[in-house]
Amino acid sequence: MSAVADPTDAYALILEEIDQGDLAPGARLVETDLAERFGMSRTPIREALQRLEAQGVVARDGRSLRVATLDHDQLGELYEVRAHFEGLAARLAARHAAPEEVALLREMVETDRDRLDDPTALATSNRRFHRQLHRASHNRYLNQILDGMRRSMALLSSTTLMSPDRGAQSLAEHDRIVTAITDRDETAAQAAAEEHISNAYRTRLAIDSGG
Repeated sequence: MSAVADPTDAYALILEEIDQGDLAPGARLVETDLAERFGMSRTPIREALQRLEAQGVVARDGRSLRVATLDHDQLGELYEVRAHFEGLAARLAARHAAPEEVALLREMVETDRDRLDDPTALATSNRRFHRQLHRASHNRYLNQILDGMRRSMALLSSTTLMSPDRGAQSLAEHDRIVTAITDRDETAAQAAAEEHISNAYRTRLAIDSGG
C-alpha cells in the first residue's frame, strides 16, 4: 500500500488514485472535477497535472488530458529496465541492509501467506514489499529511478496477481529474494529479483493476449 497522500498535495493525491486504480489508464482528467474531488482550488490541480504530463503519467488527447496508457513496446521496455534495477536493488540490499530491514522483509513475506486468496490486498502488500526492498538498498539515486518506474507501473490496467497461481508464485519469489539477502548473497539476490520481474512480465503478456 502506498503511503497516505498529504491531503494538501494535489500531485500526490492524483498519483495515489492512479496507483490504486481509482483513475484508470485512459481516464479523462478534468481540473474542475479533481478540484471538487479533493476540496482544493484548480491552481494546484493544474500544476500537478502539468508535472504528471512532463513525467509521462498524463497524456494530452486533443485539448483534454487523460491518464496515459502503455503500448506493447513500452511495456517490454519498462519491464526490461525494471528487471535490471530491481536486481540491482536486491544486490545492494544484500550488501547494505540492516538486520532490522531484513527482518521486516521476512515479516512481509510471512504475512502475505494469509493474503493469497485476496489479489487486491496482495497487490497492495506487493508494492510495500518492493518499496521496502528499494529502501534497503541504501542508494538514493537508485531509489529515484525506481520511484519513476513505480509511476509508470501505475499505468498498467490490472495487477498480474489476479492471474491464477501468480500470487503463490510471486510470494515464493519474494521468499527467495529475502533468503538471498539474509545470506548476504548478492549474486543470488540479484538473480532472484530479476527472475521475479521476468516472471511478472510473462504473466502480463499472457493477460494482455487473453491467455
